Amino acid sequence: MGKPGEGLGRCSHALIRGVPESLASGEGAAAGLPALDLAKAQREHGVLGGKLRQRLGLQLVELPPEESLPLGPLLGDTAVIQGDTALITRPWSPARRPEVDGVRKALQDLGLRIVEMGDENATLDGTDVLFTGREFFVGLSKWTNHRGAEIVADTFRDFAVSTVPVTSTSHLRGLCGMGGPRTVVAGSSEAAQKAVRAMAVLTDHPYASLTLPDDAAADCLFLRPGQPGLPPFLLHRGGGDLPNSQEALQKLSDVTLVPVSCSELEKAGAGLSSLCLVLSTRPHN
Repeated sequence: MGKPGEGLGRCSHALIRGVPESLASGEGAAAGLPALDLAKAQREHGVLGGKLRQRLGLQLVELPPEESLPLGPLLGDTAVIQGDTALITRPWSPARRPEVDGVRKALQDLGLRIVEMGDENATLDGTDVLFTGREFFVGLSKWTNHRGAEIVADTFRDFAVSTVPVTSTSHLRGLCGMGGPRTVVAGSSEAAQKAVRAMAVLTDHPYASLTLPDDAAADCLFLRPGQPGLPPFLLHRGGGDLPNSQEALQKLSDVTLVPVSCSELEKAGAGLSSLCLVLSTRPHN
């Protein structure tokens, strides 16, 4: 299982899926989404991929956009990955369940061990799952139920798994995240603070905490690059998106801050953690 705090392992690959035109068309509107600027959303997505590849040194696997899957770019909801195991989720929305097929194949091709959720009573969105490096927290939300959380626990038996009530319409990762190997960052809303207090009661591990003015700023990705000698990175929403949280983020002095924007993609429900899947160990080919 590794030393405490080292479960947030060194990363080698990142998986993203392109932005289809249907995200900004009638299909997106039919899903109850506001209109968005397709070109801007695609630019944001392209910059994210570029930073994962060039700034963080990850091998980027890019799935093509699929017009039948307008929310396909939010592939962080489709799998929970730790080590060489990938749990393929069962999203709450039936319309989103076909999104898992392409992700499953890509992860199989990378050599990961695939675990399926066979229980039709279970729902699980990947962005309701926060892995701290020591344990899992699973948000019980509109999107994820108790049975989904139980399957996370059954899949990753080497780690403690605790459930956290989510009292807003967000996923858990839309309220809090890891700002370092032992630091939990959280937004300032009552829902975010309730989630952090619940986590503090449930855990046996001491975490530092940092409150950010914006809940969306806590939806960040702490990454240890696979290249030797590079410091850890924190991929986060930048000043163009969330200016009020930038000063607080500077307090995370042990990481290299890498800002990105997803303000247009956010209109489709995207948080930063939903836009990519990062492999925390090198897959076995």
